[in-house]
Amino acid sequence: MDVPRLRIVLGNHPHVMPLKRGEVRSNLFELEFIEYTPTNTAFKPMVREQAFDVCEMAIVTFLMAKAYHKPLVLLPAAMLGRHQLAYAIYNGEREVLGPGDLEGKRVGIRSFTTTTGAWIRGILANDYGVNLDRVHWVTFEDPHVAEYRDTTERAPAGRKIVPMLLDAELDAVLGETASEAPLKPLFPDPAIEASRWFARHGAIPVNHLVVVTAKLARERPDIVRELYELLKRSKAAAGPAASPDPIPFGVEANRRSLDLITDYAAQQSLIPRRFSVDELFDPTTHGLN
Repeated sequence: MDVPRLRIVLGNHPHVMPLKRGEVRSNLFELEFIEYTPTNTAFKPMVREQAFDVCEMAIVTFLMAKAYHKPLVLLPAAMLGRHQLAYAIYNGEREVLGPGDLEGKRVGIRSFTTTTGAWIRGILANDYGVNLDRVHWVTFEDPHVAEYRDTTERAPAGRKIVPMLLDAELDAVLGETASEAPLKPLFPDPAIEASRWFARHGAIPVNHLVVVTAKLARERPDIVRELYELLKRSKAAAGPAASPDPIPFGVEANRRSLDLITDYAAQQSLIPRRFSVDELFDPTTHGLN
């Protein structure tokens, strides 16, 4: 019997490299790695066309895909997790801004549906009392999920987000970092604020996990389970995880972070209703730990 060959897109994360180098492998299937730079450019074809068998995916993109019944299945295998607060900046030459000062301001973000943006907006609303409806959002890209109706202002064609901030056409920007001298972090000490947020909420925000097509999960659940085990072995081969682990594996290890981002996505009307964490997984992936 021919061994199936899976088309797969994963970023070049340290915990993925043992798998990409072939140091861990399976007898059940072969992997054909498709490279996308940056990795997030693969999300749209995966959501819209199921262009690959396996793909890294931002969690908000997956939540929206699920809301619109896209045939994708989530694996509880984190590819990217990080504290988000360093990814909010403003132009310090114009005025001094803090996280509670964004109401009435023009705030740029690559797409309103980005996961980093959803995390930061959720933190602003729930931890700093910002009314997100009173912020004037300016976006630059379409969402990955075509059915979502984006009502934000679209930046002029060809304009870039950080130059618009420098030119005072935006008051602040989410989802970006910059080294230009006038640009300052919206959270005065992002590391300290992140530490306090972690103490309150008990999670490091997860950005990217892994999805497979529903067809693969339905027809070859054994391959899906084996793929998850390979990802775990690759992570173990890459060396000890940090503590706390920003890239947890398993439903229970990801539960708190998934609870929070699902809350935030529903609050921001990115999804029409809140999903429970258990709803995010199918019978094959629900028990993975």
